[in-house]
Amino acid sequence: MARPLIADIDLDALRHNYCLARDQAPHSRAVAVIKADAYGHGALACARALEGLAPAFAVACLEEAEVLREGGITAPIVLLEGIFEAVELERVEALGLWMAVHTDWQLEALLAYRPVCPIPVWVKVDSGMHRLGFSPAQAGAVWARLAAAPDRACDLHLMSHFATADALDPGYFRRQLALLDDLALRLEAPTCLANSPATLAWPEAHGAWNRPGVMLYGSDPLEASNELSRRLSPVMTLRSEIIAVRELAAGEPVGYAGRWRAPRPSRIGVVACGYGDGYDRHAVDGTPVLVNGQRTGIAGKVSMDMLTVDLTEIPEADIGSEVVLWGRAANGALLSVDEVGRHCDTISYTLLSGVLPRVPRRYHGPD
Repeated sequence: MARPLIADIDLDALRHNYCLARDQAPHSRAVAVIKADAYGHGALACARALEGLAPAFAVACLEEAEVLREGGITAPIVLLEGIFEAVELERVEALGLWMAVHTDWQLEALLAYRPVCPIPVWVKVDSGMHRLGFSPAQAGAVWARLAAAPDRACDLHLMSHFATADALDPGYFRRQLALLDDLALRLEAPTCLANSPATLAWPEAHGAWNRPGVMLYGSDPLEASNELSRRLSPVMTLRSEIIAVRELAAGEPVGYAGRWRAPRPSRIGVVACGYGDGYDRHAVDGTPVLVNGQRTGIAGKVSMDMLTVDLTEIPEADIGSEVVLWGRAANGALLSVDEVGRHCDTISYTLLSGVLPRVPRRYHGPD
């Protein structure tokens, strides 16, 4: 019998979430962001599920795009970080990719390259995130040079990234957006600005393209949920089983360093899942799990291959009982990956993308 840990991937939920993003911005096109192996969900399977819905996909790098092309995905693919070496332009052209340009050497490499067909380019501007991008003062000259080289670059768009679109305080977001709106107006440039939180909460940021990412996988990226984000459906359910049960007297410790001690006579269930599978080792005692669809909590430190949960209030739980680490239980009960992330002092992005390859993915929904 196989180890019972499975990542169930609901492709119908993925399509539902994509349609939510698309329908929220009917005058924009939504590029489906499937970088980092679709946030741990399997990029090729997710791309195939979204074919016919998403007009384009976005990945971080050339290697991620190659996986999609080799798997038969023909839709446009945007390289969000562009190229890392000038020699990659040959593959960009051969695979028919679009690319971001965010720094001087990328610009010079592209302008020196002689493609058979010009390459669609998204010019990235640093509007306040301060990671990648040309300064607003540089952007006009960069845009003009690319526009004057239609044999090298085509279908130019202005791109940026919001640092605080998820936050309750809109001040910094509005400052970024005002800068970008002014720049786009001066350049007469179509834009791609809205990430997941801006797609959900800031229609004024919707441009020619939006970039929904984590919301596609059912995670709510907003500090305060809104009506739309509450309609997101979880795509991944990380599911395992109880593989052993221990009866402990009051005061007995559990796990490494005995962090958790039984406050009363207790039943402890051992679950086949640990940090060697990608479950966060920083989960505190009480981090929620569902056992047979009922909420309980982690008791003791997470081990490499196992973790332990308190079954005292679930007397019917036993070896073979379903355990949901996040996602939807067989009885329909839901445990949000966002809630689990808060207990681990992290975010859903790290939990979802951190599920390791030894955890089998089991896909449901469109082929």
